Amino acid sequence: MSLEIENIRVSYGATRALDGVSLKLEPGEMFFLLGPSGCGKSTLLRSVAGFIENFEGDIRIDGRSLKGVPPHKRDFGMVFQNYALFPHLSVHGNVAFGLEARNVPASECSTRVAEALHMVGLSGYGERRPGELSGGQQQRVALARALVIRPRVLLLDEPLSNLDAKLRWEMREEIRRIHRQTKITALYVTHDQKEALSLADRMAILKSGKVEALGQPRTLYHHPPTRFSADFLGDVNAVNGTVSADGSNVVTALGTFALHATSLPPGVERGREATLFCRPESVVVFDSETRPSDAGYVTLNADARICSAAFLGESTLYEMELPGGVKWRALRHERDGELLTEGSRVKVAVSPRAWAVVALS
Repeated sequence: MSLEIENIRVSYGATRALDGVSLKLEPGEMFFLLGPSGCGKSTLLRSVAGFIENFEGDIRIDGRSLKGVPPHKRDFGMVFQNYALFPHLSVHGNVAFGLEARNVPASECSTRVAEALHMVGLSGYGERRPGELSGGQQQRVALARALVIRPRVLLLDEPLSNLDAKLRWEMREEIRRIHRQTKITALYVTHDQKEALSLADRMAILKSGKVEALGQPRTLYHHPPTRFSADFLGDVNAVNGTVSADGSNVVTALGTFALHATSLPPGVERGREATLFCRPESVVVFDSETRPSDAGYVTLNADARICSAAFLGESTLYEMELPGGVKWRALRHERDGELLTEGSRVKVAVSPRAWAVVALS
């Protein structure tokens, strides 16, 4: 099922929560809405679900408008952040609730509930109550309840935010597996960048009720169209410079660096100033007596001073200061317990294909 969102506007008094959002989800696509708190992503999801009726624009499923169609007649499955399970019902009763509301015969209902519980790895849990389950198991029940009705579109509202880090990872993999198996068109809201980057076919980053960036995760991470979208998807090491006349490189105080994108993003013009940036994982740091083993890395023409080092297990995140007080970060994988101490002077090198450019903010 394709889902079209056309020029949606939602206001709460003088506050514009959504300001002309237009998106199209292709059949079977896992599409993410990403952005900071208050950007409008949950408002958009609730509008699609039918919980918000007072909006301008249109929402269509396979070309048919959903205006005036109540939530229970849209045949959309919804997975909530807080699970929203009925504590007095068994797992079977919770999953069967939507089928019973649709007057599905009891025999078919039992079969479909069993299939849904098997799909989410909860076969044999049907007689338990939600209070007897872990958070991850409760979220699986909520997912089974949404899937059992065989929805036209699956809506997920920050479904993993209440889980610990290990469970979030496990549930991400489960959602990926189930989506590949069912091929249901899915609209997924989150503020977690890693969740979006690891699961999305495409995603939209929202800012102040508008679409700031739209595209595939890998493209948006490495070549975001704006500084806001670059910052939101991860740490940025930035330096201002001037784009060359042919648009192939940027001249900065730290050196001249080649661009490998096929085109310049909006607002970036040849021969004009822009912001060049790279990500911490593309940076290596080394002392003056050691050369980086990473072939092809280009060394900046300025030294840096290590300000802090945060040990993360498999890697260490270094924060360093360049001339002029500019702060950069480098994510360095652990090598035999090596550690650069705070205050030490270091050289900095960057992968030659790591650079991207955005308009001056």
